Amino acid sequence: MVDISVENPDAPRRGSVAVIAVTLFLNVTGFTLILPVIPFLVGRYVPPDRVGLYVGLIVSVFALCAFAAAPVLGALSDRFGRRPVLLLSLIGSAIGYVIFGMGGALWVLFLGRIVDGLTAGNISTIFAYIADTHAPAERGRIYGLLGAVAGFGFMFGPVAGGFLGALSPTMPLFVAAAITVLCAFWVYIALPESVARDKPPGPWQWRQLNPLGQLAGVLRYANLRVPFFAAFCFFFAGAMLQSNLSVYLKDVLQFGTTSIGWTLFGVGVMDIVSQGLLTRVLLPRLGSRMLTRLGLAINAVGFAMIASLVFVPRIEFLAASIFVFTLGDGLFQPAMSEIIANAAPPDAQGRVQGANQAQQSLARMLGPLAPAILSPMSISAPYWVGGAVAIVGMAALWIRQKATR
Repeated sequence: MVDISVENPDAPRRGSVAVIAVTLFLNVTGFTLILPVIPFLVGRYVPPDRVGLYVGLIVSVFALCAFAAAPVLGALSDRFGRRPVLLLSLIGSAIGYVIFGMGGALWVLFLGRIVDGLTAGNISTIFAYIADTHAPAERGRIYGLLGAVAGFGFMFGPVAGGFLGALSPTMPLFVAAAITVLCAFWVYIALPESVARDKPPGPWQWRQLNPLGQLAGVLRYANLRVPFFAAFCFFFAGAMLQSNLSVYLKDVLQFGTTSIGWTLFGVGVMDIVSQGLLTRVLLPRLGSRMLTRLGLAINAVGFAMIASLVFVPRIEFLAASIFVFTLGDGLFQPAMSEIIANAAPPDAQGRVQGANQAQQSLARMLGPLAPAILSPMSISAPYWVGGAVAIVGMAALWIRQKATR
């Protein structure tokens, strides 16, 4: 049995937030460094008209592996501690980047993303660590702060990756690997363990290796079902946008890679504003339940505005659309993270956060398939449908709120 209560006097506190924040920044920066060059690396091995297909498959393979691994890594972090699992995840990512950068054949690129996906427990472990070390009332604020830190990484990474990719398409991969190794070293020397043991761990249950079983087990907690459903709607809709936005902007506004990179830079800026500033102000006043519904509503409006670019193909309207969409995104995520963390029993934080990461990976695996079906009907259809999915998630939260009054 483990003791991960925030009342544990040995649990690390304030200083660890800085360590976690630096870890998250380096991790997100490393991940986003490679985004601008993936199509060029894939293009070495497939005809030009097949690049989009294989990029989508590589993204889906990573998400599938992350879906399979996340609950297992979460259970391992409950059993053996957050720190060793975080180190394993970071080293796995570094190895995956190196394999992808070495290339030589298309299957090697897939292997690199498979290795990275199977060790993709970084974010869920970080969130479980915060839940271990902070009282429920503090978690939303910390998650908002970490969201802003991730926004800095998302803002910096693609731009730097674009510049490095101009020198060599493989350079961002090796720089990302170096950054991730640096991050692992930082965790090793600076991050204390948050799981304190008062008894030897119980016997390992092999059913914990089944991601669907883990997810179903977590959903036995009745107060987690609707939040998980709403989060799935949010990430499914977001994956539709992320997988299709560059193609959409190229077709509607004739954007090139540089313009798309600066658009992603704007997304990072808004993440910082919404998660780092607005959430800190609004969460104590409105509460996490209200903020999740408000975030999804604003998110749906942002989807509708992006879809309307076909009628108003202007950069100013794109900027307004990205502002609204990212505002909703930034309000929803830290508030929902607080709801899920507070609903989980103290000794199940790793499993719950792992299951949450698994359902996000499932959404990110299925979401990119929707634009492939919808875009031939209408280029803007994925964004109208994305807005509708966000509204479904908001409605589920609203009905739950009414039922529990």
